[in-house]
Amino acid sequence: MQLGIHLPHIGRKAAPDAITRAAVQAEDLGFADVWVSEHVILPKGAPYPPSPAFYEPILTLTWAGAATRRVRLGTSVIVLPMHHPVPVAKQVATLQSLSGGRVIFGIGVGWLEAEFAALGVPFRERGRRTDESIALMRALWRDDPVTFSTKYISAQIADMRMEPKPAPIPIWVGGSSEKALARAVKLCDGWHGSRLPPDKAAPIIARLRAARPEANFSISLRTSWDGKDAGELSARLAAYRDAGAGHVLIEPSDRDIDGWLTSVEKIARAGEGV
Repeated sequence: MQLGIHLPHIGRKAAPDAITRAAVQAEDLGFADVWVSEHVILPKGAPYPPSPAFYEPILTLTWAGAATRRVRLGTSVIVLPMHHPVPVAKQVATLQSLSGGRVIFGIGVGWLEAEFAALGVPFRERGRRTDESIALMRALWRDDPVTFSTKYISAQIADMRMEPKPAPIPIWVGGSSEKALARAVKLCDGWHGSRLPPDKAAPIIARLRAARPEANFSISLRTSWDGKDAGELSARLAAYRDAGAGHVLIEPSDRDIDGWLTSVEKIARAGEGV
């Protein structure tokens, strides 16, 4: 089972040097990948997320990619229906090309209605916009020229060209609703579940693996760690492995960068042999 680490690009610890140090550390410690999350704009006083300070995810991964050579670069997750997919396709294709093919494009449909409203995007159409965006982005990455008819995205694309044409970009989708799981099976290259304990993840993993038995369909879980009990974390990672997960992303909960980096070292030791 492979392990990834979230980068410190959120809250008071977020800074260019902190992101560089964390990315280089992750590569040196042997982690498979480094990850970022997304919120664009948040209501004042929102109980969650606790901080509105989010460095933009694709730019953050570009920064981290320039400081590393091996680790993959993942999004956990881009709220795809909030965005117009054409510029996002361009950004992700560029990152894939600049990084030498290291991108994992994790997406989700989102949950914060006020954020959609601030961006002028209909919240009630987010699932349908996601499905259409996936198909459009794949066409933009693959076809030359590209013609694509849209229903939910405002776009007129007929005999258009977009380059660079990237190496294949895996799309992993988050969420554990019925629609999210169906989207993973029908449209995506992997499932990236979030904050499900191993016993809750196990039946979902079994269901997904039955529908998508091929080895290149990835099953990933995201979990957090408070830095207190390395033994518990090691047992949790082993339980994810035994449930059938092929990848786990761990996010430390430390608020300062020195504590964060110390926790990452402990996570590396807890994951040895898993």
